[in-house]
Amino acid sequence: MGPHPAVAAIRLAVRRVLHDVLTDHTTGREPLVLVACSGGADSMALASALAFEARKLPVRAGGITVDHGLQDGSDTRATEVAGRMAALGLTPAEAVAVTVGREGGPEAAARDARYAALDAAAERHGASAVLLGHTRDDQAETVLLGLARGSGIRSLSGMAAVSGTSGRYRRPFLQLDRQTVRKACIAQELAVWDDPHNSDPAYTRSRLRHEGLPALEKALGKGVVEALARTAQLSRDDADALDTWAADAETAVRDEAGALECSKLHGLPPAVRRRVLRRAVIAEGAPAGSLFARHIEEIDRLITGWRGQGAINLPGRVEARRQGGRLVIRQG
Repeated sequence: MGPHPAVAAIRLAVRRVLHDVLTDHTTGREPLVLVACSGGADSMALASALAFEARKLPVRAGGITVDHGLQDGSDTRATEVAGRMAALGLTPAEAVAVTVGREGGPEAAARDARYAALDAAAERHGASAVLLGHTRDDQAETVLLGLARGSGIRSLSGMAAVSGTSGRYRRPFLQLDRQTVRKACIAQELAVWDDPHNSDPAYTRSRLRHEGLPALEKALGKGVVEALARTAQLSRDDADALDTWAADAETAVRDEAGALECSKLHGLPPAVRRRVLRRAVIAEGAPAGSLFARHIEEIDRLITGWRGQGAINLPGRVEARRQGGRLVIRQG
């Protein structure tokens, strides 16, 4: 008798990602793959599947849990999660404490601190990949949050299956729903921890998960999550194509000195032009995560609605101004 269908599904998803990691791996030593594990159902199912599949492949498997320090007893809980990973056979299995700042709000600040810790752990251990437990439901929430921000097609593309420096982050469960992952935990009798922040209405994603998506499904019927996940993939394909077009166009709209020519920018399709502007601003030092659609729209008006307006102040102390038919972007 084979494993429970949910267990088989998560193992297959992880096996496919491990094969991809092995294909990308070029050095002689077996690659190390880490799982980012909070102790919740999604990441514990992922940790279990990684431990199981790695034993059958030339792959070393480890795990990292991040203690955000935002709740009483979080350090004890992180130690317990590290112990559970070790019991599964993951090595290393460590807990890393971080200090969460305030920039961008509590959710964004916690995410930034977490990814910084995961990046540092991957570098420290020489990991080829870090697996994340985001599911199709998480993807649907991300698409809706992007829609609410009005940030354009890139924000609607949600989370990529592969992202980060050199494709470090892999998300095996993006095609699996949260219910399947939870069933896998129950079938394997895995101890899981439900983060109270995930049900706290003070957090935007929590409200969306427990109020917004259920309301949409009640109004539109089942299948909303699947449709939003499909939207993410279609949007990602479109956004990737437009980004490639913008990268090619950027050279053509610069003069011999490398300055952006407003007349040539004006001739580009708006979607391509705005991408060129965004690339140029980031290249001058504006943090990508702090650069919103409204910033790019203001710069775009220097091209399409020029009335002698002054410089545009942007995140990262970067400014953009129109000067002599050129768009000048520099850090002030």
